[in-house]
Amino acid sequence: MEKNILIFGHKNPDTDSICSSLVKERLNKKLGKENCKAVRLGKVNKETKYVLDYLKLEEPELLESVEEGQEVILVDHNEFNQSVEGIDKAKILEVVDHHRIANFETAEPLYYTARPYGCTSTILFGEYKANGVEVSKEEAILMASAIMSDTLLLKSPTTTDFDKKALEELEKLAGIDIKEYGLEMLKAGTDLNDFTAKELISLDAKSLDKNGTKFVIAQVNTVSIPDVLKRQEELEKAMNEEIEGKGLELFVLAITDILNSNSEIIALGNKIDAVEKAFDKKLENNRAFLEGVVSRKKQLLPNIDKNI
Repeated sequence: MEKNILIFGHKNPDTDSICSSLVKERLNKKLGKENCKAVRLGKVNKETKYVLDYLKLEEPELLESVEEGQEVILVDHNEFNQSVEGIDKAKILEVVDHHRIANFETAEPLYYTARPYGCTSTILFGEYKANGVEVSKEEAILMASAIMSDTLLLKSPTTTDFDKKALEELEKLAGIDIKEYGLEMLKAGTDLNDFTAKELISLDAKSLDKNGTKFVIAQVNTVSIPDVLKRQEELEKAMNEEIEGKGLELFVLAITDILNSNSEIIALGNKIDAVEKAFDKKLENNRAFLEGVVSRKKQLLPNIDKNI
């Protein structure tokens, strides 16, 4: 029996990672590549669960490691430290991504699609059109969900005209009021009450490495920043445990208000000066309010990274 080609997004998967994996599997099968299987590298968050429940879809199977030579397709990431255990020995056939390219090397040529769009699913929608493949209602909702998640209903500075156009077309194919659905989806993801502090700081955390300096930028979405900050003490304890356990120089947690498009950050570690320089703000009680900042990729990471 032929082994499946595994399709997956990054660790601590968000809606784009899960939806893009599922969409890529469906697209490949429509193009005659039957031996593809979407999997996940972590727990499905509440926002993504809202999407899967709405569409009555099962969660993709959890993948913890890959064997040497396993054929894989990466979506929504390329950095090996954000991928599955064993990725450096896997055979990467393809990458579809909208992030920077870093710490990435393969032994053989591959298909690599990178676009500076707000979402991986926007790229995949373009692949459907380029190949003349019809988009089903289910696929349209999966891609629209990913776009609205990654761009916060097109309000994030990562949003491009390509994302806006794609969402407009996908809404027609989905046959639903996509903005109303999208707001409910985002709200579903802000229910944080039953998460432990450790789970909260890991929900959407990206591990980064610049010239040997290891740091993490994590993000949680909410409709009330003060409600999350009530747990600052336990959040800081969990962050310090990660710093000590993984030898990090910096851990930044961004608490993002999806309704008002602002963030409050908590920053801990030896390199907090990089955060203060990045935003020209002095941390008070390990915190700083960042007006208009909602994007890790376009606002948090570039500013912090150049000051590390």
